[in-house]
Amino acid sequence: MSKGDHLCVIGAGAWGTALAHVWCAAGNFETVTLLARTETQAEALQNKRENTRYLPGVALAPALHVTADLEPIKRANHLAFVTPAQTFSALASQVEPFISANTTVVLCSKGIDAQTGRTIAETAATHIPGRTLAVLSGPSFAADVARGLPTAVTLATSGKGDDTTDIKEAVELATRFATPTFRIYGSNDVAGVEAGGALKNVMALAVGICRGLNLGASAEAALTTRGFAEMMRFAIAMGGRAETLTGLSGLGDLILTCSGPQSRNFAYGMALATNSITSDMPLAEGAKTATVALKKAQALGIDVPVITTVVHVLTKHITPRAAVDALMKRPLRAETST
Repeated sequence: MSKGDHLCVIGAGAWGTALAHVWCAAGNFETVTLLARTETQAEALQNKRENTRYLPGVALAPALHVTADLEPIKRANHLAFVTPAQTFSALASQVEPFISANTTVVLCSKGIDAQTGRTIAETAATHIPGRTLAVLSGPSFAADVARGLPTAVTLATSGKGDDTTDIKEAVELATRFATPTFRIYGSNDVAGVEAGGALKNVMALAVGICRGLNLGASAEAALTTRGFAEMMRFAIAMGGRAETLTGLSGLGDLILTCSGPQSRNFAYGMALATNSITSDMPLAEGAKTATVALKKAQALGIDVPVITTVVHVLTKHITPRAAVDALMKRPLRAETST
């Protein structure tokens, strides 16, 4: 622990609560503050010491302070945003005046802004300029992390808003946030890490549809593999590196997200296939990312049949069953990783 080192985590959902809890419990920082959306939510978490909605049974670290007050941001050396991708832009603008010029900003959301087409890091560079930015992504369920189960992810840094950070600095920052059960590998490929984190949600929708249609494990494996090839093409076109996509924040995250209904995106895909979407079911992040990802792919001249098919299902231009049939009828060609 570094004396005077303070961390604020913005977002008291499942992932935000889990991260704040493990970082506080590990003693990585002198203080850890979890910022909730409302006073009511903050008071409930502070008094009950448990996020009963998202992480029932996990007792929050005794030293973790929960509040809805933005003032703690002012003294934070490190600030983690753990909020939905589609609300990040407005929130970043709101809290920017509270953020010190020397604060390291860690972005823990996955997705692409549907309004602007920007990634989270691109949005942060616009709304929180001049700060050191980092992106945390990888195969991790909040419940596993909160309960101290072994997990490994990637933390990619981009210096003062660019992607020129030396890998040594990236590893040093990753080490700062690592805990005995939450292993973090450093990277300086922000573009690749963000592409993997955003697109794996879209692929999980597709594999969830496959499961909902009872097409079998072989079909799910094939779809996951071809989806990964699309992720690779997309990431490289966005300036990312192929080796990043074969790591935790690409292939690793894809495998976990496509593994079953514990993944919200996978579960949403199953519901699409079985026509069981309900009015109270939250829209999965992959559903929001799919359309903007398709537009970006078209602008970049990238062939993305899986993403295209998911968009067609979401917009009801085609049924889930017909969508799978269309993918199976695509012309055969030589297999490549991209």
